[in-house]
Amino acid sequence: MPETEKKFQHLLRTVKQYNPKADLGLIELAFEFAKQAHQGQKRMTGEDYIIHPLATAQNLAELKLSTPIIMAGLLHDVPEDTSNTLEDIQKNFGDEVATLVEGITKLGSIKYRGIERYIENLRKMFIAMAKDLRVILIKFADRLHNLKTLYALPRDKQIRIASEVLEIYAPIANRLGMYEMKGKLEEEAFKYLYPKEYNWLKSLVEKQLKAKEKYLDKIIEFVKNELQEEGLGFLEVKGRVKQFYSLYIKLLEHDKDINRVYDFIAIRIIVEDIPTCYGVLGIIHKKMKPLKGRIKDYIAQPKPNGYTSLHTTVFTPDGEIIEVQIRTREMDEEAEFGIAAHWHYDEKGSFKPSKKTKWIEELTRWQKELTENQKYLESLKIDVFHDRIFVFTPKGDVIDLPKGATPVDFAYYVHSDIGTQCAGALINNHIASLDTALKSGDVIEIITEKNRKYPSQDWLKFVKTNQAKGKIKSALAKRSLLDKFLKK
Repeated sequence: MPETEKKFQHLLRTVKQYNPKADLGLIELAFEFAKQAHQGQKRMTGEDYIIHPLATAQNLAELKLSTPIIMAGLLHDVPEDTSNTLEDIQKNFGDEVATLVEGITKLGSIKYRGIERYIENLRKMFIAMAKDLRVILIKFADRLHNLKTLYALPRDKQIRIASEVLEIYAPIANRLGMYEMKGKLEEEAFKYLYPKEYNWLKSLVEKQLKAKEKYLDKIIEFVKNELQEEGLGFLEVKGRVKQFYSLYIKLLEHDKDINRVYDFIAIRIIVEDIPTCYGVLGIIHKKMKPLKGRIKDYIAQPKPNGYTSLHTTVFTPDGEIIEVQIRTREMDEEAEFGIAAHWHYDEKGSFKPSKKTKWIEELTRWQKELTENQKYLESLKIDVFHDRIFVFTPKGDVIDLPKGATPVDFAYYVHSDIGTQCAGALINNHIASLDTALKSGDVIEIITEKNRKYPSQDWLKFVKTNQAKGKIKSALAKRSLLDKFLKK
């Protein structure tokens, strides 16, 4: 059987496994159409071009996505790279598939050809995402296969594409709660961007893993036995190793000492329901002493991207330190697939915006206001791609902000008037200055001064978010105009 056919049959088996009701005939039609359209085309690797759309579709199938998305993955390069048009796709496969392919085609390639073209392409991407989030899922799948064939490209292109993935695509996957995709994109990009560091880390992890794997098996058995003795049912107990790039970032914080990274390996306990999650946490703490300050309840307070789980770091009976994650099967799927879980199987239609995706709407709103490209890129890096923290209102609502954000950023995120009238802040019930850098988990209460009509000019020296900066500048400009008018 030819290689292409083998890969296609593997794709069909993958889809059939998670969606027995899927119409495989439609997928086959899309494959034959794409194969015919790309006939005679080759990639830089020397392979037939059809291998790329096939790999893109396989990546989408591994996210358990619906049939129209798989078909769009197979057809995504047809309008741009062949004589067939979008109208041909619409005529053969209908509006939904054609709309997805059009979204990808409009997105084009985010190539660095001068700052203006680059920014324009980024703008296009966020507009396409706001219109239909499924487009970015296809883009992730497409980019992941491109990364796997980077070896065929010149070094300067390898660096550009890998940089783009680490700076743009992986952070977007993270914001969408797609941790598995984020990890895959980062790992492939890491190899090409920092080859020495990647090889050093790979050898370090391999040495550590040989020693740790046996111990991990021992702890898994210990946990299973203890839970069974206590009569607490579980669906699965498994081990996981921290993904390479996030491990590398952690190691840089700890002088490259892997023994100081407590979540290098972890055990994950999958249970039936939420009450059992807490029951299991109690048993774990009864049998193994928890490390102070390392218990995180993301079930009671989920991360802004929807991530839910219980995390605790404990001393094992042998004195080793290990992280334990406790979650339901649904939480485990959500952590792996994130926003993509919405389109599992055959759910149709565009994703309805929620708190999790509010930042995409924000982007499409304020990108129109920033005409200076360099400022737009700087704002993107802070408001979207920067490390995130999440803090709470006194009522327990989660607010997602960039690292280094202050109470003033928080105030403007909640409401423009609260920002303008901000006179002070309580962080965890303690009075704090308005330029204090907030930390994840902080509870913020803003003290307002109702008669205050304008923000302080000094706030511009320390606020981090584009939203706060824009609102402060706008209010100060209005005050300036009013002052001039009154002087006249």
